[in-house]
Amino acid sequence: MQPIPEMPAETSALPHALFDAYAHLAWRAMLTEVNLSPKPGLVDRLNCGAHKDMALADFHRSALAIQAWLPRFIEYGACCAQLPAEAVLNGLRPLGMACEADMFRATAGVNTHKGSIFSLGLLCAAIGRLHQHRQAITAETLCATAATFCRGLTERELRQNNQQLTAGQRLFKQLGLTGARGEAEAGYPLVIRHALPHYRTLLAQGRDPELALLDTLLLLMTINGDTNVASRGGAQGLRWLQQHARTLLQKGGMRTPADLDDLYQFDRQCIARNLSPGGSADLLIVTWFLAQIPHVKHLHNY
Repeated sequence: MQPIPEMPAETSALPHALFDAYAHLAWRAMLTEVNLSPKPGLVDRLNCGAHKDMALADFHRSALAIQAWLPRFIEYGACCAQLPAEAVLNGLRPLGMACEADMFRATAGVNTHKGSIFSLGLLCAAIGRLHQHRQAITAETLCATAATFCRGLTERELRQNNQQLTAGQRLFKQLGLTGARGEAEAGYPLVIRHALPHYRTLLAQGRDPELALLDTLLLLMTINGDTNVASRGGAQGLRWLQQHARTLLQKGGMRTPADLDDLYQFDRQCIARNLSPGGSADLLIVTWFLAQIPHVKHLHNY
């Protein structure tokens, strides 16, 4: 494991049991997503999707490597709770980069969870900050707090200093997609306004949890300007994927195991077109994580 960047001075005793409970949920969110099957174009228990360089075991090793860092993100958010929100991201970056280094070491250089390190790192830091401020920790407050950390991010890294060195910067220049940065800066609207209510509603209706998650993934695929898809298939590939997911939802989505036949076919088509909706998978991880947040409330002890 990488050495841990220096933390700011603690402002009060940190509740490690509580923070570990949230961190455990974030780790489970990564495992829940990758084990979910079948997922169009994505690595799952059945195949490697459109990926030739990664498999299920890589994601399991990656999640385990990241797990050790998740409480650190929460602690950082708590320790720097007195800083202006806009200053938090600078301190989070070294933590995120050290976490990434451990991920790459665990996977022999394969990028399995870089997007999740970004999103879960932000949300975990938001947990620490909200706890320190004695504010409610909910899906909505977490996403709003993460947004304050990222204020000005797309302007700085996509509009102004865009050297097109990363895939995200190139796709912003070419197609105007803001990717993970834009979604975080906006407070995860695709999750808060769409995916999370959809998932909660399906569960409340008694839908099988795996089918509910697959249905929610389809919803995300219809509305997300997924930079992973666009980097592989351009604007045309992204439009095709969005339309295909929309068609399946209009047919009724994933209601019963029989509906999975449509997903198997969709998976084969995504593999043939070399399309992988990794950005939507990252947002599904965020969705599942936020859906579990209420279950940690009983640990709060103010």
